Amino acid sequence: MTYFSRLLGAVSVAALSLSALPALASGTLVIASTQVPRHFNGAVQSGIATGLPSAQIFASPLRYDEDWTPQPYLAKSWEESADGLSLTLHLVDNATFHDGVPITSEDVAFSIMTIKENHPFKSMFAPVEAVETPDPLTAVIKLSQPHPALLLALSPALCPIIPKHVYGDGQDIKTHPANIKPVGSGPFMLDSYAQGDSIVLKKNPNFFLDGRPKLDEVIVRIIKDPSALLIAMENGDADMYPFMGGSQEIKRLEKADHIGIERDGGAAIGPINWLAFNTASPKLSDKRVRQAIAYAVDRNFIIKALHRGVSKPARGPIVEQSPFFNPDINPYDVDLDKAKALLAEAGYPDGMELTVDYIPGFKEQQQSVAEYLRSQLKKIGIAVTVRAAPDFPTWAGRVANHDFELTMDAVFNWGDPVIGVHRTYVSSNIRKGVIWSNTQSYANPRVDELLAQAAVERDFDKRKALYAEFQQIVVDDAPIYFLNQMPQMTAYDKKLVHVPDGIWGPLAPMDQLDWSE
Repeated sequence: MTYFSRLLGAVSVAALSLSALPALASGTLVIASTQVPRHFNGAVQSGIATGLPSAQIFASPLRYDEDWTPQPYLAKSWEESADGLSLTLHLVDNATFHDGVPITSEDVAFSIMTIKENHPFKSMFAPVEAVETPDPLTAVIKLSQPHPALLLALSPALCPIIPKHVYGDGQDIKTHPANIKPVGSGPFMLDSYAQGDSIVLKKNPNFFLDGRPKLDEVIVRIIKDPSALLIAMENGDADMYPFMGGSQEIKRLEKADHIGIERDGGAAIGPINWLAFNTASPKLSDKRVRQAIAYAVDRNFIIKALHRGVSKPARGPIVEQSPFFNPDINPYDVDLDKAKALLAEAGYPDGMELTVDYIPGFKEQQQSVAEYLRSQLKKIGIAVTVRAAPDFPTWAGRVANHDFELTMDAVFNWGDPVIGVHRTYVSSNIRKGVIWSNTQSYANPRVDELLAQAAVERDFDKRKALYAEFQQIVVDDAPIYFLNQMPQMTAYDKKLVHVPDGIWGPLAPMDQLDWSE
């Protein structure tokens, strides 16, 4: 029995002003956030700004615990066909949308096909050919090939079930008015949204899981001033700060007696901070040059000094918390003599000049590292010019159009490698003009072959072996030098219980979150 078959079998059986707001009820949670969502429909929009409210407003077929084990949600059970070409979902019979309309298999089929056509993660449902609906509580997902990432793709961060009777009216799904006034089936309903200020979510009194949600209200206060956000947490005006990534804020809130820090939740998101090489550049086409740079960079200095110890090392394209991580890959421990020798072998005994870009707005993870590279690579004869971008679109335009030599970047794993990893390394995804595709112009036929095999392999151990070889090759070819996993911690009032600690962290439904008595 494969790893995923065992999982199937196991569960198939089974900054608005604080003073401007009214007094809060005891069952209210206040989340402080710097993220401003464009809308709330996670079926057509990726990212944590949309993902956090979307997971509260919409339910999904499955949910996941901290052990990477799928759990029932809208689907009470499921089974995979022997050939791996279909997955049958058996829905709960008591779920309704917030407007009272029952959820049926038609909504599941509509949602999955909508996500397939509109979500930026094209590989997520690429093998899905159709979703059959033999009865109102049965949805059968038909596949063109086995898809071992399918179960994870059905979880809250990636597969909100949206109402067909609302979204199936012929309007453009990406600009549909319901995106900003959503009708979902999750534990909370949108009460109000003051764009750029606050999101108010009220308890869904007809939620299909008995006794949930525990809270009466969730308010997301968007506080753009980092200092004001930290003060709100320290003063108790905010109860939770998810996706906390800066060392200063982490160190500061650690000192508050009433605040706890959840460090491990959200392993599936897997954000990696890295240095990318344009392998199409004549200066960087020889992997020995790229390896030389990797040996020159002191990852430990970046983590300990620049990030004050709050980051974790990243040695390869798959984060260490993933069941597919290969611990035997080359870590590129700093070795300046080896770096100089590799440069000389590649024809650059006197060094070279390079330009490095970085994502603006994330100084600690991006700009500070780029500036460190300028001083560190000078030690092996590489003169680095740091090129700033005035805003994110400018940086993204340069990188997407391959107008760079080196660039700092940050890319997420999104759970299964099929969803968030393949896109960076398969040669078929070298798509000029598309950010977070294979912007490195990296092409290795063996990598293409391994990833194609891993995308359909249903045996966990065999799949893990394919990814192990893939990681070895990519780290050796060095189209990217992997620096660190970006921290994404959750600060929370210690009186809260059941703070999200599963693989999706705060991108999971908060229906069990509550205040201790």
